[in-house]
Amino acid sequence: MDYRELAHDLLKQAASKGASGAEVIIVEDEAFSVQVRMRAIDTLKNAKEKRLGLRLCVGQRSATTATSDFSAESLRKLLDDTVAMAQATAEDPYSGLPEPELFTSEMPDLELWDPEVAQFPIQERIARATTAESAALDFDPRITNSEGADYSHQDARVVFANSYGFTGEYRGSSVVLSVSPIAGDDGGMQRDGWYSYQRRLRNLESPEAIGRMAARRALRRLGARKVATQQVPVIFDPDMAASLLRSICSAVSGSAIYRSASFLTGRLGEQVATPDLTVVDDGRMVGHLGSRPFDGEGLPTRQTVVIQNGVLASYLLDTYTGRKLGMPSTGNASRSLGQPPTVGPTNCSIAPGRYSPDEIIRSVDQGLYLTEMIGFGVNLVNGDYSRGAVGLWIEKGELAHPVEEITIAGNLKDMLQQIEMIGNDLEWRGSIAAPTLKIARMTVAGN
Repeated sequence: MDYRELAHDLLKQAASKGASGAEVIIVEDEAFSVQVRMRAIDTLKNAKEKRLGLRLCVGQRSATTATSDFSAESLRKLLDDTVAMAQATAEDPYSGLPEPELFTSEMPDLELWDPEVAQFPIQERIARATTAESAALDFDPRITNSEGADYSHQDARVVFANSYGFTGEYRGSSVVLSVSPIAGDDGGMQRDGWYSYQRRLRNLESPEAIGRMAARRALRRLGARKVATQQVPVIFDPDMAASLLRSICSAVSGSAIYRSASFLTGRLGEQVATPDLTVVDDGRMVGHLGSRPFDGEGLPTRQTVVIQNGVLASYLLDTYTGRKLGMPSTGNASRSLGQPPTVGPTNCSIAPGRYSPDEIIRSVDQGLYLTEMIGFGVNLVNGDYSRGAVGLWIEKGELAHPVEEITIAGNLKDMLQQIEMIGNDLEWRGSIAAPTLKIARMTVAGN
């Protein structure tokens, strides 16, 4: 099926039914997953599907719908229903497609697709998961159980067209391998895991390396205990620092800003963090998981410096939130079919600093090295931050013993200002990435 022709035909029909603006998104994808547990296949799934999303504007009214039925009759009904829905909604002066002059025919090759992912033999996919779990189970006799190993991939084609004449298309792939072993001794059981997530199969960590790292992480949690409630430095490992960055991304989202639901509302140009902190969102990074040539509204993606040397330099915006705030879109529209665009980061990272992780740990006389957070106790309105936590206790610059059943608490406004050391260990293991971070003081609540 020629999806471009289908999209253009729908746009013509939409105009004939009174739509003043229209967008069509078509996504065709294949998703595969296998889970292996205790060296045997637990689940095996393979699904291919195609979906179509439609957004229509009638003046200052709009509606969004989606379908997986591409028959002519179904699409005619979808058009009629979407027009009727748009006509029934309230007028919104900020709604509508982006301005026509903002679209571009430039379509850079960002190397988002790896044909090897879909062509990789099924038995080899299963073998990757089995090998990863076996590497964990065989690493140490204290690895007594497993929650399983998972290998999954996605291969998707995206076609986008609108009534302003813009048509864009790209294809993307991703592959992930993870394992979650369970370690046990007389003191009890502990679970941890490790994963590798990439666009290209050849960039995936070896299953043996993933399994061994997962085993080491589970073993280091044995004998975990609580600590007394106190205020100490907290070091966020790279995954936990990335989790912290996700909260920052939410706080600079245009939807939170125009609703005054963020502690960063109205603070553009102000010093909101330590001068050592720079945060960049970049949708044009070649081969990265958050990259794409255009966003969920068809606008070109770009690099946006969100925080520069501690100064809040930009929010992340789509067209609607930009209009609300009197600013241009930053190319950060994200789209789920059947839903209107929302704001989302692309590839967002904290710029690496000059300290090694070992140097950061050695700088702490007594404190917490954070390796896992539980729950989502983050209030973006006032910045209050409280999460269940797991990690390793630091004594005199060394990792001393594991800790659990504790809570870390602070306020994002203070935490950003109190980032004391930034690691040089930035590594992209997803679309949000950060190096090791040391926050000078937070409350660790335990006994």
